[in-house]
Amino acid sequence: MDSSQSIVLGLVQGLTEFLPISSTAHLRVVPALLGWEDPGAAYSAVVQLGTLAAVIVYFFKDLLQMAVAWGRGIVQRRPFEDRQSKMAWMLIIGTVPIGVIGLIFQHEIETTLRSLWVVACALIGLALLLALAEALGRRRRNMEQIGWLDGILIGCAQALALIPGASRSGVTITTGLFCGLNRADAARFSFLLSVPAVAASGIYEMLQLAKLPMGDVSWLSVFLGTLAAAVSGYLAIAGLIRFLQKRSTLVFIVYRILLGGAIIGLLASGLLMT
Repeated sequence: MDSSQSIVLGLVQGLTEFLPISSTAHLRVVPALLGWEDPGAAYSAVVQLGTLAAVIVYFFKDLLQMAVAWGRGIVQRRPFEDRQSKMAWMLIIGTVPIGVIGLIFQHEIETTLRSLWVVACALIGLALLLALAEALGRRRRNMEQIGWLDGILIGCAQALALIPGASRSGVTITTGLFCGLNRADAARFSFLLSVPAVAASGIYEMLQLAKLPMGDVSWLSVFLGTLAAAVSGYLAIAGLIRFLQKRSTLVFIVYRILLGGAIIGLLASGLLMT
């Protein structure tokens, strides 16, 4: 993969990581349509460090407050007394399911599940779930009202993001809506919840890439892709939160169904290979 391809895929990663349309799906579809090689799950995970940087910068104040409160709670042996400390624990506990399942099914995630048939079905299936959440969710609660059950349910749902095409933000925002959160705060919690999981997977895959023989990995391309993902990711976060304060997720539901249907059509016609 050359530098220009890496920058394009980095921009795609950043934009689609936070929109509920699946970054993994787009990192499989875009190269396939352009005739490029599949960058692979490892590259995708490393470039996600760019989107991690975007979340940290955008939510720096919130994350700093949670980190300080968490540390203070540990020292004072009152870990759940402070609201910010409790939120930090929710993010940590909510990351456990995706970490455990990711390790157990690592081989399948990197091979079998990257099939474009799987991606297309996940795009459409999650779109229907998101539509149901829009119809049934009351959207009356905000971040301050998130409880342990909400955090655990959203954390468990995040594990579905291991299926290419499901979308990390898509499954967590959907579950947040089912829990009664308003759209914007469901997205905010989704983005904050991504921090531990993206950091762990990105660092792990970077260490795996570092073990490869010298010359097998273009670190300049990886760096440029990561930088592009950071810039586009920051813009995506800011834009989506503003969008969801006034509008529904209907446009993303329709987009997912159309994209999934288009992939199935192209695969069935032989114009796109799995």
